[in-house]
Amino acid sequence: MLQLDQQVLRTDVTGMPIEWIGYQDAVRLIVLGQVQYALGQVLYHLHGGVNAQTGTRTVIPVNAIVATQGSHPDAHRFYECYAPPLSNRALFRRDENICLYCGNQFQHGELSRDHVQPLAQGGVDTWANVVTACKRCNNHKGSRTPEQAGMQLLAIPFVPTHAEFVYLQGRRILADQMEFLLAHFPRHSVLRRRLAQSLDGNCSLLDTQ
Repeated sequence: MLQLDQQVLRTDVTGMPIEWIGYQDAVRLIVLGQVQYALGQVLYHLHGGVNAQTGTRTVIPVNAIVATQGSHPDAHRFYECYAPPLSNRALFRRDENICLYCGNQFQHGELSRDHVQPLAQGGVDTWANVVTACKRCNNHKGSRTPEQAGMQLLAIPFVPTHAEFVYLQGRRILADQMEFLLAHFPRHSVLRRRLAQSLDGNCSLLDTQ
């Protein structure tokens, strides 16, 4: 049975993924008439008040994916030269909680954001210059490049697309939501390849980059 914290994927009317929302926000959009269409399985049947004339009770179905009116104002930017906001949560998920120096997987609290080209040497805080590192490896590397520290970088950092960033923000993504998101991933996407291979068997970040 699904819990009430199962997220709903919100898209614009063109089907561009926008964000994850809770069931309360989904119901509000439905009641306000802002949902143009819905896709995927019905997650919830929420019961409202009783109609005084008919004696029937209002039931609002909430689907896994809801498309709302209008298009995303930045949709034109999502296909070229787009960089989503950088956060440790999304970064660690991009790298599957794997330290890209020692290759071990860690809990969130044991990880840190490492700048491949250190800030002290002119590096910038962007997706293409940051990787997940355990705190031990990050401390050892310090303000040096991997080459200067004699440490091998195990995978090349990449900038997620908008749809990939939405995926990275998700929790307990359902099969129909995942299928919808994958349709918006680039064909060359590292995440697409990783997810496809994980369905066929064991696959890790280090196998796909």
